[in-house]
Amino acid sequence: MIVEKLVEYITYGISASGYFGIFILMALESMIAPVPSEVVMPFAGYLALQGKFNFWLALLASSLGSIFGSLVSYYTGVYGGRPFVLRFGKYLLLDEEHLDWTEKWFRKQGSKTIFISRFIPVVRHLISIPAGIAGMPMPKFLAYTFVGASAWNFILLYAGFRLGSHWDRIHEYSRQLDILFIAAVALFFAWFLWKHSKKRKK
Repeated sequence: MIVEKLVEYITYGISASGYFGIFILMALESMIAPVPSEVVMPFAGYLALQGKFNFWLALLASSLGSIFGSLVSYYTGVYGGRPFVLRFGKYLLLDEEHLDWTEKWFRKQGSKTIFISRFIPVVRHLISIPAGIAGMPMPKFLAYTFVGASAWNFILLYAGFRLGSHWDRIHEYSRQLDILFIAAVALFFAWFLWKHSKKRKK
């Protein structure tokens, strides 16, 4: 019921606000807001098929929205991430050692991580925050965010354009994949907690 209502609000927002609606929704999608790009972009593709949108302008609006939202998350990590972890991280089993590891990871693998994360459910909503915490260079962050987001948005937009009135099938299939991915992450997190608790006992 909640999902159906969310889809209804998203499609109404795009229909009523046009390219600006795509921009705002994709900005929210690139933050922690539960806005699925698998609804926004295929529906925009369907409207492009109907001639209500220009395909390439819709893609541009979505990519700019993704960048804007990612920048908000990035600066949230820059100015709030480290202080938050140092103060409250112990409740989440996080400490300064994890922050150091994050910085080292983004120095070595940041570009690949940002690009690939745009194609992974849940992760793409969050990845900009650790990039900000790690202080990933802004030009590199923007470049790989733009390329990765544009590629993902294009795939969904084109799929909606091709499927036409059946654009919502993409969301139906992606929901099943999201459930599997979240289950895998939950299992990994449970394993991490178990391993961490064993280390602390030692």
